[in-house]
Amino acid sequence: KHSSSAPNPSLRGIHPNFCINHAVSSPGFSAHSRFPCFCSSGEIVVNEANFVRKCIGADSSQDDLWGKLICTNFKVSFITHDSLPQQCTHRLLGEHDIPLACVEQVVTVNDAKGKQKILGCNKKLKFNPTELILYCKDFRIARFRFDEAGPESAKKVCLAIAHYSHPADTQLLFGFEYVGTRFYSSSGNKVNGVDPGGGLQTPLFDCSSDWDREIKRTGASEWRVCSINEDYLVSPSLPEFFVVPSSLADQDLKQYACYFNSQRIPLWCWNHSNGSALVRMSSITEPQQQRKLDQRICSAIIKSHPLRSDVLKTDLDKILPNIQEIQTALVKLRQICVIDPFEESEEKWLSSMESSRWMEYVRAFLKHAVEVIYMLEGKQASVILQEEEDRDLSCVISSLVQVMCDPHCRSLAGFQGLVQKEWVMAGHRFLDRCNHLKKNDKEESPLFLLFLNCVWQLMEQYPAAFEFTEMYLIMLSDSMWVPVFSTFLFNCPRQRAEHSRDFALSKSISLGKDQSLRFPPVWDWSQQFSLKDQALFNNPLYVGKSAPCVHNGTVRTFRNYSSTLRGVPSVLRNGALGDHDTLTRRNSLMPRLRPDLAQLREQQESPAERFLQDWLSRPADPQGLLLPQLLPSHLPLWKLYFLRWVPEARIPHGGPATTFHKLSMLADEIEMLQNQLRQYQGGGTPALTPSVPRTEPSRMYFKAGSSPCESSPAPPEYLSSSFPFSPVGNLCRRSILGTPLSKFLNGAKIWLSTETLANESL
Repeated sequence: KHSSSAPNPSLRGIHPNFCINHAVSSPGFSAHSRFPCFCSSGEIVVNEANFVRKCIGADSSQDDLWGKLICTNFKVSFITHDSLPQQCTHRLLGEHDIPLACVEQVVTVNDAKGKQKILGCNKKLKFNPTELILYCKDFRIARFRFDEAGPESAKKVCLAIAHYSHPADTQLLFGFEYVGTRFYSSSGNKVNGVDPGGGLQTPLFDCSSDWDREIKRTGASEWRVCSINEDYLVSPSLPEFFVVPSSLADQDLKQYACYFNSQRIPLWCWNHSNGSALVRMSSITEPQQQRKLDQRICSAIIKSHPLRSDVLKTDLDKILPNIQEIQTALVKLRQICVIDPFEESEEKWLSSMESSRWMEYVRAFLKHAVEVIYMLEGKQASVILQEEEDRDLSCVISSLVQVMCDPHCRSLAGFQGLVQKEWVMAGHRFLDRCNHLKKNDKEESPLFLLFLNCVWQLMEQYPAAFEFTEMYLIMLSDSMWVPVFSTFLFNCPRQRAEHSRDFALSKSISLGKDQSLRFPPVWDWSQQFSLKDQALFNNPLYVGKSAPCVHNGTVRTFRNYSSTLRGVPSVLRNGALGDHDTLTRRNSLMPRLRPDLAQLREQQESPAERFLQDWLSRPADPQGLLLPQLLPSHLPLWKLYFLRWVPEARIPHGGPATTFHKLSMLADEIEMLQNQLRQYQGGGTPALTPSVPRTEPSRMYFKAGSSPCESSPAPPEYLSSSFPFSPVGNLCRRSILGTPLSKFLNGAKIWLSTETLANESL
């Protein structure tokens, strides 16, 4: 199906795991340079162009890089001698690599003829490009010049990138070749004994035992694991195992299924400690059965509650923005953050941000999650989240409720299990919402990114309550565009099973005991990062359930609380400070907003708002409920995600990364001291010497000296507000102003569209 772009014949016969490309001679290269392109399993080189210049500098070309531009069936690679400061090494991607799944638009330009064209699959290119611009889904823009490259090779590599970034079928996504080559030999044996998914601490919820453990963990004693959907016989989009009220018989569930949208029977999500249950449900397609089914489902849920409390239902489709509105908001936000020049947009930045409505939607989802929590905790009632298909908005709300209520979901393993349970196994349409096949833009929507943005807001307000960092959230989001993980490749578990079986059959892969190819989940982070780089995920401020200390020579366990969790004194009332209080919340403008808040309190509040304000008036327990401040002043833009590739926004040796660096070294030093205290058996004070080795490896990315007596290392030169990402090599917008391309880009009011080019000569 990819026959229009066959592998370059000059590269045939090269070992698939290490491709050595041709010698290149160009400004900045020696005549005998050799450029290694490291390929993943199943990856092949499709096309390439030599003497390509990658634009780096903001005002001139003197800092640009020369090298080879390569298109494989997995990524776009730029191979050069000149390396950038190394921060975090990706095992599947080089420092200049862009996965094809991340490429949103391929734009070719010919300066001399004043022509531009957006390339799609099987599109023809009638002019020789002098420039290539790649617009990426992670907000990157990469720009390449072909001034010294051969015109034919430049055209071919552009067409190859456009073709392979638009796969015609799900099985043409790179993950199939990767898994088939890496984990299965012709005999069906695991390569090198690797068993993808084995040994992971994260439950995948693909077996009944994972659900049993979750029932026991949450104390949902009146709920049971149901297996009526084994082999997906009842619903095509539900997992094979899920949880239902114990009082509902399997036969009744099978009978009810035909009346629900896509046969999606109501699913249990989570149980509150008071017995209230959180349930998600698709719409009922038969109006005449509506009342009867509602009564039976609600009756069963009421029986599962120890207090026999009522069941409340919330219709998410009526309350929250739809998927198209969320997608439009992100497109507008990308326009503001990436396309519009700062010189022109700085004065209207805040109004532009407001008009995008992205932050408005973040607030709306957080606010509704608080309202659901009020029903669960304040009213002690079970709650049904109803959505037409139960595969989009309900994923966000059910996950946010659990993150706020359940400290287990704020640990790394717990958060990963939450995403696996409420998104992957519940049938969120990752294939369609990520638009991996680029077939239907109307189905694309960044719901998972919106959820991660909401979680980041909670992390900003309660920085010590989460085991993971914002860098972890961004790496998780970026993994959506690395198409090798089962987590983000499919619309539901059944689709993964069917496509992988078909692919294995077409490639004569013997699966052995497996019923389908076993794609690695994204939770196997060793696929992407070394253990050292995975330490970036660990929050140095995290306060777990308990912390061991040594007191009078005895190891004791104390419950820990951190003032940084709320950043406010206990006398705070309704989010406002008293006259003598000076300690503010993190990112807080509360002292300046006291009169406004007083006016707000005079207005009539809903019961959920009173519940929130009452909770905010008390000190927070990091191992208990966490609710967000919802004023706009407490909901900032997620700068590290949205502005990480913008050179003008980069602050050298500044930003939150410098705080992360110092806190990591402090936490590492504390770990060393605790290590020495654990080893001390006498009655006096142990000597602080470097002779005492660590019993466990440090959890921190930045480490203190080898002993507490040594001075801390200086911050690394590459540290900036963009850490661990580098905007170097991203398209600097000032460099395109005044060029023939400026008119083209300035005319693109919202990203780039085919309509923008309708009147252009092609």
